[in-house]
Amino acid sequence: MKPFFRRIHLYLGLVSGLFLVVVCLTGSILVFEEELEHAFHRERYFVEAATGPRLSLAQLTAAVRAAKPKAKINGFKLYADPTRTVEVNLGGPGRPGGPQGKPRGAVAEGQDRPAGERGPGRRAEQAGPGKRGEGSQVGGPGKGGPGKGDRGPTLFLNPYTGAVLGEFNKQQSFFHFIEEIHRGLVAGRVGKLVMGINSVIFVFILGTGLVLWWPATRRALSTRLRVKWDGNWKRVTYDWHTALGFYSSVFLLIMALTGVGMAFDWVGKGINTLTHSPQQRPEPPTSTLPAGPAPAVFGADAALTLARQQAPAATSYTLQLPKAPDGSIQVGILRPGALTERATDDVYLDQYTGQVLRQQAYTEKPVGQRIRGLFKPIHTGAIFGWPTKVLALVVVLLGVTFPITGTLMWLNRTRKSRKKSVPRVAVA
Repeated sequence: MKPFFRRIHLYLGLVSGLFLVVVCLTGSILVFEEELEHAFHRERYFVEAATGPRLSLAQLTAAVRAAKPKAKINGFKLYADPTRTVEVNLGGPGRPGGPQGKPRGAVAEGQDRPAGERGPGRRAEQAGPGKRGEGSQVGGPGKGGPGKGDRGPTLFLNPYTGAVLGEFNKQQSFFHFIEEIHRGLVAGRVGKLVMGINSVIFVFILGTGLVLWWPATRRALSTRLRVKWDGNWKRVTYDWHTALGFYSSVFLLIMALTGVGMAFDWVGKGINTLTHSPQQRPEPPTSTLPAGPAPAVFGADAALTLARQQAPAATSYTLQLPKAPDGSIQVGILRPGALTERATDDVYLDQYTGQVLRQQAYTEKPVGQRIRGLFKPIHTGAIFGWPTKVLALVVVLLGVTFPITGTLMWLNRTRKSRKKSVPRVAVA
């Protein structure tokens, strides 16, 4: 049976080896994307903590208007950390070819965004063929947050002075380019399809590799679990591929499976079916438009005050402003000890009266939605912070070597078989 699995393992490895090297290399860069961004652009994300009060959102809005008079503000993200800047997400030029003033439904802040998109009000675009991201499951046009075409840059403001400290456009960043290679080789839908299929192939490679690794005897087990560093290069190559491949296989399998989950719609639909979760998210609730030419609005500051009253110890608050006259204000509350940045409690408020239209804690969200929300942090190693990120970095760097060592083993075996097949000529 093993010769059959060996052939499958070999052929799949030869077909997808180069893709696996690219995926693991780019993945190793993306593991610490947030930390690297903060290190390279610290002035954008951090300020000196001041003793005075922070500016109100109205004052910060005025500061944005002064810097960018034509800017359209989609939302704010505020941190409890006194050294963090306030992130203000601006709207883009609008959805090309779409009707003006018809933004798509809002997605819960941080619920399905790729890592690195830290600006408030952004929607995910999970990698994969025919997939616009988990946010696409909202169910058509709605009254809530901005859609893809309404996404603009993020401004970073000093919360004490209102000074604009920087501007960031995810679509033009280095890490976005690396992510596009990782997800689809910068080749659009075709590239995403190729990489999605490659993730499926990787699952089979890991499965057949575990079958081939499994020792026949207990004595053989010890040799399969260590690298004989004092052996020749062929022995070291073999031990590296088998022993280190075994140690990292479980983690690589988890990454491959979550990669498949983010690449194909049918995975999310299957999880929703198995967990009896709805296939589409409900539309955001709407505000009741009062009579009169210019009704007073509840305001972002009042919404933030209400959120702080509900969760005074929250790590961060994210406000998405309504994009239509009957839209609602959405507040995402990240509580201390949350499993991931996506584990937010969501509150929808009437933009005129401040009435709570809908409130949903993270633990109350559908099981399928929560499982799919874990794909990205598990895939990148961000699920438990630094320890799992370091583990993910080590594993993906090892993953770069396995197609190389596997190819060397195949070439060595091929040379041996050729030498055996050459007939020896007797010398008189």
